[in-house]
Amino acid sequence: MNKVKTIEEQLISRIYGNGRGWSFSKKDFSRLGDSSSIDRTLSRMAEKGLIRRVMRGLYDYPAYSTLLKTTLSPDIDQLAHALARKFGWQIQISGNAALNLMGLSTQVPTQYIYLSDGPSKTYQVGNIDVHFKKIHFTQLGLKYSQSEILVQAIQALGNRSLLEDERQKIYAYLLSSSSEKDVLSQKVIERTLKDTQYVTSWIVRNIRQVLLDTNKHSESKTA
Repeated sequence: MNKVKTIEEQLISRIYGNGRGWSFSKKDFSRLGDSSSIDRTLSRMAEKGLIRRVMRGLYDYPAYSTLLKTTLSPDIDQLAHALARKFGWQIQISGNAALNLMGLSTQVPTQYIYLSDGPSKTYQVGNIDVHFKKIHFTQLGLKYSQSEILVQAIQALGNRSLLEDERQKIYAYLLSSSSEKDVLSQKVIERTLKDTQYVTSWIVRNIRQVLLDTNKHSESKTA
């Protein structure tokens, strides 16, 4: 007979299955048990060091740097989406926040702004403010958060050709957020191109340049 898994075992399976850097709340596990049991179990797991409590009611499975030999700070975009799921909001990253996530802004970020159909609210994560701004907006209609960040960052840079340094930074972000090492897989490239095919034409042109041209250059370097 198969042993029935405890709530903690089910939570660990779900959390670790989403990979390091993932943020979540008890709302993400509502099908696994009653709210109070999940809440208590998450709290115990945080005390054991299996997960990290980022703020009240919000946790993450922290990313780890083998180079620095330490856990990294919480992923702001993951936290924002975990909060959105918790409260049932639709959110969209702002252009400036997307630039910061991709390392395309020269300013040290102290605030990340997300447009939201929920109430205007600010959460503090360490020395960074995550601000949700209530606004009526048209959803980009993109399936993947990675695509949304990519589109918003390129749009914030303006209608022009990307500089080589900008292409490399965008490509590096796509690699890290896809958990890939040196070259983007064909699966990720095709998924992103399909997801962004209906956005503004000049944005699509720059996306294709990053995904196809930069990828070919990276392949030649690793060959």
